[in-house]
Amino acid sequence: MPLFILQRILSTLPVMGFVALIVFLLLRISGDPAAILAGDTASLEQVEKVRQSLGLDRPVAVQFFEWFGRLLRGDLGTSLFTGLPVATLIGQRLEPTMFLATTTILFSITVAVPLGVLAAWKAGTWVDRLVMLLAVVGFSVPVFVMGYFLIFGLAISMRWFPVQGYVSPFVDFSRFVNTITLPTLTLSCIYVALIARITRASVLEVLNEDYIRTARAKGQIEKKVLFKHALKNAAVPIVTVIGLGVALLIGGVVVTESVFNIPGLGRLVVDAITRRDYPIIQGLILFFAFVYIMLNLLIDIAYTLVDPRIRY
Repeated sequence: MPLFILQRILSTLPVMGFVALIVFLLLRISGDPAAILAGDTASLEQVEKVRQSLGLDRPVAVQFFEWFGRLLRGDLGTSLFTGLPVATLIGQRLEPTMFLATTTILFSITVAVPLGVLAAWKAGTWVDRLVMLLAVVGFSVPVFVMGYFLIFGLAISMRWFPVQGYVSPFVDFSRFVNTITLPTLTLSCIYVALIARITRASVLEVLNEDYIRTARAKGQIEKKVLFKHALKNAAVPIVTVIGLGVALLIGGVVVTESVFNIPGLGRLVVDAITRRDYPIIQGLILFFAFVYIMLNLLIDIAYTLVDPRIRY
């Protein structure tokens, strides 16, 4: 078990290094930061002075190794426009995104897994068709369309929730629940659809196994058969898709925070791209990549909990 975890941790290091290299090269060829900072009316001499002050006149390889060295020390760079460290900006915007992602994951798993099990148990019936129809709709409708639809229906028409904004739970928990509900429902649609479909397929395959028929022959109640025997043995594909779905979650956060005016990392991404503030873009991409890799590392470790055979 410890060796398995150590191998997974070591395997993440070259992945992060490769991501850092790709991010650095892509942003270097996407435009000239010196020309952006100097402004449209700047002369070539002024642009060159800005380029020298940023160190952009040196060879790309030198720039990369200097940047990577600072990265290993935890220095993600400094914003070209605000002058603040990128790590500071990420820390200031982390809380709303963290709470939005957490509530989305918890809500999605709580809703999608029982729906998938129910669809598998009632395979071929109207219940199964209804659940799969909802899954297809949730997976097909863009996040921003679902967001505006929920805003119109639940915020403007029904007046149950505020249209936009965010309140920290440490300031007012009840207002936090009100402001986070619509973004969570919006971001959960595609995630619920994905997990429900995989859960249905995995459980449906397991329900045909001999040990399920044996459990039923022993007189165990259907709920226990479904959730203790079938779901437990079908958990590996479900856990896998939960980890892979984090990529959809990260992309959805950017759109959702823009729709609901939440001052999180998603809004910071949009602002940085608009101003072509490449240190912030680099830092955010690396941060999201690190989070994604760490979550999938946890998923790999969770395999050993749901399937003891992987421990060996």
